[in-house]
Amino acid sequence: MDLALLWFGLVVLCWVLFLVLEGFDFGVGMLAPVLGRGGAQRGAALRTIAPVWDGNEVWLVAAIGTMFAAFPDWYASALSGLYLPMAALLLCLAVRGVALEFRGKRDDERWRARCDAALAVSSAATASLLGAVVGVLAGGLALGPDGEVAADGGALARTAGTLAQPGALLGALGGLAAAALLGATYLGLRTTGGVRDRARAWVGPSAGVLTAVVLVAGIGGGLPGTVVGACVAVLGAAALAARAGREAWAFALSVAVQAVVVVALFVQDAPVLLSSTLDPAWSVTIESARASAYALSTISWAALVLLPGVLAYQGLAYWVFRRRVASDPVPT
Repeated sequence: MDLALLWFGLVVLCWVLFLVLEGFDFGVGMLAPVLGRGGAQRGAALRTIAPVWDGNEVWLVAAIGTMFAAFPDWYASALSGLYLPMAALLLCLAVRGVALEFRGKRDDERWRARCDAALAVSSAATASLLGAVVGVLAGGLALGPDGEVAADGGALARTAGTLAQPGALLGALGGLAAAALLGATYLGLRTTGGVRDRARAWVGPSAGVLTAVVLVAGIGGGLPGTVVGACVAVLGAAALAARAGREAWAFALSVAVQAVVVVALFVQDAPVLLSSTLDPAWSVTIESARASAYALSTISWAALVLLPGVLAYQGLAYWVFRRRVASDPVPT
């Protein structure tokens, strides 16, 4: 097997795992202040992700690390137009982590409410930025012959030109809707009481917005018609499953849609990794961006040792903390 193709598949897998696992983390952070009536219910919602959120972020490191190690030119070309959005994304992740960890450090309802607000805003901003970045990468960048974004005026001009693309705006809305859907289905699966009931009611509207985004992406964004049709059908099934109280099915179907859309966006132009909107000849391909054979062989052995361990650890964490969290007071 060609190691470059194998590593392209691993890069896509890491992005799928990050966007799915952190997707419901972002959704829970966004929805906890909305679905929780009072500090106790908001705390119950956040306890569903407390044992796993930091482990889920490992996949961002893995996704970016595998891009850099296996396809350094792809990494460099993508970042040449996305430095500031990625820096903003990392800042939002930092705010989110601080809000989660510091929320319980003071026995003060106003303090917890401020942390919840910071968590909701940073989660929504991160989901939107990630969606915009994926939308930009799927649509291509104005790459010159040197593999960098061609723009006058430095990083701000490059960022403005990049994020003004329709794909970036559509991706931002899609990222927000996908996070809300994943968060709602996850809370419906992992909580009881009022939070569970209100989370199930959020699935339908979130699925509706995401359906609209997928349809627009299919019409003007290049998503294959078969992918669009399948996603629309699955989103409808997820909404029906949530209404019927089949939360596990609703969550699984929402995860499937997220995974399929991400994979489709990454592979739709393969073997082109990043299209140049100025000249197709300047696009970044698997062959032009791949690391040396020695480098790919070396990191393959490292991945063979590390990847099963990370997957086993995360699987164990989800198994240990699989029980529902009660969101209403237990009668005495």
